[in-house]
Amino acid sequence: MDKGKSEQRPVTVRDFAERKRKGEKLVVMTAYDALFGRLVDESGVDAILVGDSVGTAIMGYPSTLPVTLDHMIYHASAVRRGVKRALIIIDMPFLSYQASIESAVLNCGRAIQEAGSGAVKVEGGSPEMLDTVHALVRTGIPVMGHIGFTPQSVNTIGGARVQGREAEGAERLSTEANGLEQAGAFAIVLELVPAAVSERITAAIGIPTIGIGAGANCDGQVLVLPDVLGLNDTFEPKFLKRYAEMAGEVRAAIGAWARDVRNGTYPDAEHSF
Repeated sequence: MDKGKSEQRPVTVRDFAERKRKGEKLVVMTAYDALFGRLVDESGVDAILVGDSVGTAIMGYPSTLPVTLDHMIYHASAVRRGVKRALIIIDMPFLSYQASIESAVLNCGRAIQEAGSGAVKVEGGSPEMLDTVHALVRTGIPVMGHIGFTPQSVNTIGGARVQGREAEGAERLSTEANGLEQAGAFAIVLELVPAAVSERITAAIGIPTIGIGAGANCDGQVLVLPDVLGLNDTFEPKFLKRYAEMAGEVRAAIGAWARDVRNGTYPDAEHSF
């Protein structure tokens, strides 16, 4: 088989397991529309998370809590139209899966069916959530778990705080990770977790861990696209490394265009019919 063509094969959840087995790092990035979905996909990432971070990164909300299932399906559908290869994972928003197993199955099924996503992500590792994950997987819906700091629980956690610093908290995270694996999750996001705790969890379970603010020893990493590009230049958490400073470039480009419009040099003959 032609190597170039084989590399364009869509990524699946089975590839996540294979990458962990081979010790190859997984790369996950967020996207929220077709344009950036296409650009992120063409960069060669393994998966695109259509995160409920759209609420804070794009929609202007102070948290992810106001984001609805309809919002997520809208954005995931747009991303789907721009992506050819990367696995698309849709974040299930607050109250779309916590109320009951039946509502979780119906809402996650709707997210897969209407948005064309390849998997869903849900937060938490409580016994009740493990039952939900098991039911989703049994239905045929691939599930990515998410433990540590879980943004949908921000009001009970008391803000974006590192989880698992103390022995009891670290043990709880290990138990949740093991439970999610046993329930059938294909991967787990570890957010704001001490590097040593993430390393122990990663070594102890057979499914990949995807870190965000969780150190270098996870099986992969995820970041929020506007943060990486420097578009959100007011957000500066310790774990974030910006790979561009596009906020300044955007302001400068629009400012230059505005000056050309005001002084009558745009549009010129070259840019007129």
